[in-house]
Amino acid sequence: MTTVAAYAAPSAKAPLERTTVERRAVGEFDVLIDIKFAGICHSDIHQARDGWGEGIFPMVPGHEIAGVVTETGSGVTRFAVGDRVGVGCMVDSCRECDNCRAGLEQYCAKGNTGTYNALDKNGDPTYGGYSTHIVVDEKYTLRIPDGLALDEAAPLLCAGITTYSPLKHWNAGPGKKVAVVGMGGLGHMGVKIAHALGAEVTVLSQSLRKQEDGLKLGADHYYATSDPKTFEDLRGTFDIILSTVSAPLDFGAYLSLLKTDGALVNVGAPEEPISVNLFSLIGGRKSLSGSGIGGIQETQDMLDFCAEHGFGAEIELIGASEINEAYERVLNSDVRYRFVIDAATI
Repeated sequence: MTTVAAYAAPSAKAPLERTTVERRAVGEFDVLIDIKFAGICHSDIHQARDGWGEGIFPMVPGHEIAGVVTETGSGVTRFAVGDRVGVGCMVDSCRECDNCRAGLEQYCAKGNTGTYNALDKNGDPTYGGYSTHIVVDEKYTLRIPDGLALDEAAPLLCAGITTYSPLKHWNAGPGKKVAVVGMGGLGHMGVKIAHALGAEVTVLSQSLRKQEDGLKLGADHYYATSDPKTFEDLRGTFDIILSTVSAPLDFGAYLSLLKTDGALVNVGAPEEPISVNLFSLIGGRKSLSGSGIGGIQETQDMLDFCAEHGFGAEIELIGASEINEAYERVLNSDVRYRFVIDAATI
């Protein structure tokens, strides 16, 4: 066991504070990662404030991790000391169920092991990336291509894969019209990725405040959802609507924007239940769907895709002492577009 510095929420809704946590000894198939950067995801706030329930405290959030390998176990074959690596939202799964064998570890039938706020196979709590070091099995570790800066790569481990996976699954590409709801941490990556896939991209945001940014990042069109005319003008337009927001929507209104056989895919997760009039689905054979992160191979594919197209996340680098302020700014939509913690300040 090794003691390392970290920032943790000592209890639900409590401000995060500097502390220490124990990391397991490097096992046969483990890598020790010197964390360089950790992104702040909205789900960190949900969990640190127990918005989704059943939080394990003290909690060290962070599942957008980029760093460098400093030690490898004797059986490790995928990585060497000095390699640039990343860790996303999971650090293990059962490895045996149909989903795991199909490369869909994120949907492990027994439940994957979250990078934080989870229990590992020994029953010990997992601690995330707001820390100086982490020990991870090599099979759940990603290689960060040389073309990506580590700070801009960190948010790809959640925001990048969470938008890439559904866009690939629902076949976003040339000839497809994709709408991205929300221009935040996930939404801005959805715009970049959908554009790079060759789709015609529209941003649907509450206001036109970020329109200039959206068009620069690859959107072809930008509309304010606060304007009722938007829903009239865009009726029956889209093949895919990717909702990245964590607030409940008027799902009937958004479903009306889909073409026949279109899909409204949710990657944002409101804390409250939603209600839907099923006629809004039946009249057009439409789908209301959800999507999580990707599997390990798909996450690697996403990193390689982003490197090939020359982009990472749009970030604002902060020191660890600014985490609590950053949480409040995320809740106020005051970030363009992902806060990333410089782990050297932990």
